[in-house]
Amino acid sequence: MQNDSQKSIYTTVSIDTETARLVAKICKRYSLKKSEVVKLAFLYLEKAHINPADAPESVKSELSKINKRQDDIIRFIRKYEEDQLNPMIRTSHSIATKFDTIVKALETLILSQLEKEQEKYHAVLHKISDQFQKHADVINNQGKQIGSLLQLQKNDNAKFLKLINLYSELATCGVMDGKRKENLKAEIIDLISEK
Repeated sequence: MQNDSQKSIYTTVSIDTETARLVAKICKRYSLKKSEVVKLAFLYLEKAHINPADAPESVKSELSKINKRQDDIIRFIRKYEEDQLNPMIRTSHSIATKFDTIVKALETLILSQLEKEQEKYHAVLHKISDQFQKHADVINNQGKQIGSLLQLQKNDNAKFLKLINLYSELATCGVMDGKRKENLKAEIIDLISEK
């Protein structure tokens, strides 16, 4: 009983000789039976929702559809660039500009503080040398050491501020500024390795 329900009932369809040759050619090419070719063809038409009575589209119309899709994609990319990327770039540039301004203000403040501190040190040293003339040579040597340390500190601070400025410029480089980025990275490496 189970075999009877699984058996397929076959019917015949009449086709002209040209179509019969086409079916035979497809059967030979793909090693299929004629009934399999017909079944697969109808399944394909059903799955793809293709009306066999409609004429196939021309290559020109298909290319125009592809061109339209490409134009749509290009419009989408331009709109995205205009709506998303350009504001991000402007914001990034604005932040970098503010950061640069703050760094320069800090540099000025630090340098003025260093000058004030250096003046204070010189005044203290002068008073000490006036009061303790016996120890004038010792105090002068200490003053020179402090001056050289301040100079080293000033140089280090200037180097640090320059490093911050280079990092700021590196952060503001756009996607297409590869050569500028490499130059900035080289400057940063040279500055860091400098003794």
